[in-house]
Amino acid sequence: MSLNDPQWGKRGNSGGPPDLDEIWRNVNRRLNDFLGRRGGGGDDSAGGGGDGPPRRGMALGGAGLVIALVAAVWLASGFYIVDEGRRGVVTRFGKFTETTQPGPRWHLPFPIETVELVDFSQVRTVEIGYRNSTANRNAKEATMLTEDENIIDIQFAVQYNLNSAEAFVFNNRKPEEMVKSVAESTIREVVGRSKMDFALYEGREQIAQQTRDLMQKLMDRYKTGVFVQKVTLQSVQPPDKVQAAFDDAVKAAQDRVRLVNEGQAYANDVVPRARGMASRLLEEANGYNTEVTQRAEGDASRFRSVLTEYTKAPGVTRDRLYLDMMQSVLGSTSKVLVDPKSGSNLLYLPLDKLMQQSGAAAAVPEAAAPRPGVAPPPETAAPAAADARSREGLRSRER
Repeated sequence: MSLNDPQWGKRGNSGGPPDLDEIWRNVNRRLNDFLGRRGGGGDDSAGGGGDGPPRRGMALGGAGLVIALVAAVWLASGFYIVDEGRRGVVTRFGKFTETTQPGPRWHLPFPIETVELVDFSQVRTVEIGYRNSTANRNAKEATMLTEDENIIDIQFAVQYNLNSAEAFVFNNRKPEEMVKSVAESTIREVVGRSKMDFALYEGREQIAQQTRDLMQKLMDRYKTGVFVQKVTLQSVQPPDKVQAAFDDAVKAAQDRVRLVNEGQAYANDVVPRARGMASRLLEEANGYNTEVTQRAEGDASRFRSVLTEYTKAPGVTRDRLYLDMMQSVLGSTSKVLVDPKSGSNLLYLPLDKLMQQSGAAAAVPEAAAPRPGVAPPPETAAPAAADARSREGLRSRER
């Protein structure tokens, strides 16, 4: 039999396909029996042959069950779970209703209410001037102008998370693009107020902090729900075309600083030494001045006292002065006294022994303090010289 035959499925022969209406009636009857219903207006033995009303009752009961199942599934679709670190933003017909915390939650199913899960704890990163690595440079984003009209390339990254899921979802259409635009415009403003040397060397941390603070103010003003955690400068350098000239300038600046430091160190070493020497010479001069002045005053005072005594007794004073002078002159020399009036006999004096003793006494201080670089004289030199002088003295007396 052809499948296009309109009587296909309704024939009672055992060789044809099953009747779909019969299968549907069997399913409805079993569902009604399961739910405790009776299938039809009377039993089959009394009513005899009317299948119309029982079939309509079975169809209505099956449709209600299907509707109940669909409603249960629809209501069950409103259950959802918010994971830790996330927030659920619930909207009713597109209007914000509430923000749900982590845990199992339920909302009116679609299309009445919808929920969007937002990762609240994830730290997100926006890269400006490069992509994934500083070698992948983006010249359009990295090139900036400083206050002294110099061009530098800055590559930096912004790390942020969310502090308001509602603001992040509803107040901006593309919040990540907004964060990137705000970061780029903010750092251009900060760099535009800074000198080139400040941006390249000592001011990197300050530029990053100022950029972070200004970004946060703009994000709060725009109500983006974004909290800027950190701004990190990855690379700050002049453009590649002037890198060689800039390296030479940096090297020259470093040499200048080094030479200045060396000169300052030399000055710190020489100036205190010169000041100390000048102070020492000044103190010595003051001491010499005081010594000479006091000595002159003492001599003048002594002369005046001697003059007073001389006016009183000139002869005695002259003799006294003569004796004092002779004592001061002869007190430090060797002396040999010969009295020719004692007799004509030759008086033998041990001049050699006397000269030897005087020579030994003079050699002791010299040996105690030898001069550097001068070899000490031999020990036999002084006695030999003393013996020679003794023999010469004896010969002179014999003559």
